[in-house]
Amino acid sequence: MAHRIYGIQQIGLGTSNFAKTHQWYIDNFGFDAKIFEDNTVAELMLPYTGGQPHSRRAGLAMNLQGGSGLEIWQYKDRTPEPPHTFVQLGDFGIFAAKVKCPSAAKAHRHLLALGTKPLSAPTPNPMGTPHFLVADPAGNIIDVVEDPSMFQNLGLSTSGICGAIVGVSNIDDSLRLYSGILGYDKVLFDVQGPSEDFFGLPGGGEKIRRVLLTHSEPRRGGFSQLFGSSCIELVQCLERSPQKIFKNRLWGDIGFIHLCFDIKNMAELERLCNSKGFPFTVDSNVKGRFDMGDAAGHFTYIEDPDGTLIEFVETYKVPLLKPLGINLNMERKPADAGIPNWVMRLLCFKRAKKAV
Repeated sequence: MAHRIYGIQQIGLGTSNFAKTHQWYIDNFGFDAKIFEDNTVAELMLPYTGGQPHSRRAGLAMNLQGGSGLEIWQYKDRTPEPPHTFVQLGDFGIFAAKVKCPSAAKAHRHLLALGTKPLSAPTPNPMGTPHFLVADPAGNIIDVVEDPSMFQNLGLSTSGICGAIVGVSNIDDSLRLYSGILGYDKVLFDVQGPSEDFFGLPGGGEKIRRVLLTHSEPRRGGFSQLFGSSCIELVQCLERSPQKIFKNRLWGDIGFIHLCFDIKNMAELERLCNSKGFPFTVDSNVKGRFDMGDAAGHFTYIEDPDGTLIEFVETYKVPLLKPLGINLNMERKPADAGIPNWVMRLLCFKRAKKAV
C-alpha cells in the first residue's frame, strides 16, 4: 500500500508562555479548540534538544472553521531562547505561517479593532491574491492570505493554517523534497526581484526568488476535509548570505520549530524518503507506540536541505469527547477513508474562549 499525505496537521510554535501564546491566537485567529495537551518529557528529540531529554508542555490548537493547527510547545525545565540574530526574509527555516481568511480586508479590520497592528495592508501577491502580514507578540510572522474555502462557517474572520514561507539556499534543490516527497508539484508563481507585498517585512525589500507551490491533486482521506488545501512558499536570497533561524538554538526554542504532515503508511513513506536522500533523523518507533496525552501515533522527522525540520505523524487515536471516553481510532482505517464530517464537527466541543 502506498503512503498518503492527508495534509498539513500543524506548525510547531516554540514559546516561553504556553497560556499567553494560546490566548493570543484564540483572540486574533480563532485557534480556540485544544485537540490535545501533553505534559511529559520529550525523550525522542535528542538530536535537536542538545542530547538531553527535557520536560515540556505541548498542545495542539486549531481553528475549526477549517485549516491546520498550531502545536504550541514550551520547555518547563529551561528558559526558551529567542533567535540570536535578527531574523529576515529568506533566512533558513520556517519564516512565517500562512493563515487563510474569507476576506483579507475584513480580517485586517478585525485585527486593528483588537489593537493588533499588522505589518502591512492587504496587498496582492504575484498571482493577484490579497494578503497581509502580522507579527505575534514574540515576533513570529503570520501571512494572512485570502482564501474563501472552509470546512464549516463559524463566522470567524480567519480560518486555520494553510501553509508556510520557508527560507532556502537553493529552491531547485529544495524541490526534491517539497515537490518530490510532500507533493507540492504545482507552481503558482516563480518570480525574482524585490517584492512590493513583502516590503513590511525585515529583509522584504531585498532581491529574492520566491516560488509558491501547491498540490495539483486534492488531498483525500483522514482529516483532509478539515485541513483543506495548502501551499508552501520557498524564498531564496539572491544578494544576501542568510542565517539559520535556529542557529545555535534547540528545537522548541522560540519560533516556528517544524512543519508537520498527517500521513498514512509510514513504512512506505520512509522508503520514498530514503530513495530521495532524506532519511528519518528521529523515529518514535524506536521505543514502540508513542502516546501524547490522550492522543497516540507514530511520528518521524526529516530535514530539508537547509536543516528545516519536517515532521510526519501517522495518527492512531484522537480524543473526541474526553469526559465520555470517546476517541477516534484511526489505526485500522483504509488510507483513502475520510473521517465523516459529523465526527469532525464533534471537535467543536473542545472550543473555549479562555486558554488555561
